[in-house]
Amino acid sequence: MALLCGSTSVTPFLSHNNVVATTTSTKSSFVGFQLPLPKLTLSSSVRTLLPQTSRVRFQQDSSAPVAEDPRFVCVEPEPRFKGPDIWNKTWYPKAADHVNTEKTWYVVDATDKVLGRLASTIAIHIRGKNLPTYTPSVDMGAFVIVVNAEKIAVSGKKRTQKLYRRHSGRPGGMTVETFAQLQNRIPERIIEHAVRGMLPKGRLGRRLFTHLKVYKGPDHPHAAQKPVELPIRDKRIELKK
Repeated sequence: MALLCGSTSVTPFLSHNNVVATTTSTKSSFVGFQLPLPKLTLSSSVRTLLPQTSRVRFQQDSSAPVAEDPRFVCVEPEPRFKGPDIWNKTWYPKAADHVNTEKTWYVVDATDKVLGRLASTIAIHIRGKNLPTYTPSVDMGAFVIVVNAEKIAVSGKKRTQKLYRRHSGRPGGMTVETFAQLQNRIPERIIEHAVRGMLPKGRLGRRLFTHLKVYKGPDHPHAAQKPVELPIRDKRIELKK
């Protein structure tokens, strides 16, 4: 006989003379494997002393297989939705939508153009924000060619007050030069520095920066790409003299 349940009131009436405990191997229905469970045999005198509400019930061992606990059974749930998703209509560009060989090429003359306004217009077209298919995480923009970079203009006293800094990486290797000094030395770097600050930082920004082509003078080597004039909507991009 195997003990299934008991009561706390049994303890005062039990002693080692009236209870005989033996160990047997019984399959537990909770975990599904063999556990050593004790068998208790009570004398008739002890059973008569137990109250009616605290009687210990006995049941014979059953050799029938015990069902596993459903909490430990892994059942693959059925899919909630079957077939195509008819509710999600969000469009995302594919690889064929942003191939470099099919991108538009623009050309702009930087003569007497305000540096910041020209750089923002170039950054918009490089990122593709002027297109209805603009996606922030995808290179959807065009290529932009800038000529006459040495004729870029700035307003106010920026020609002498605007500073450009670079560091060689060694102690005391900081080099500072004004806008006028950098324009005389490397005029292309001024426009590149302004546009790069308006592009995203990271892999996408480094890739977009390669779409900018800045040249000193009116000539450029990209005639085979058949560039068109860059559309400019900013009416204040020309510096008033």
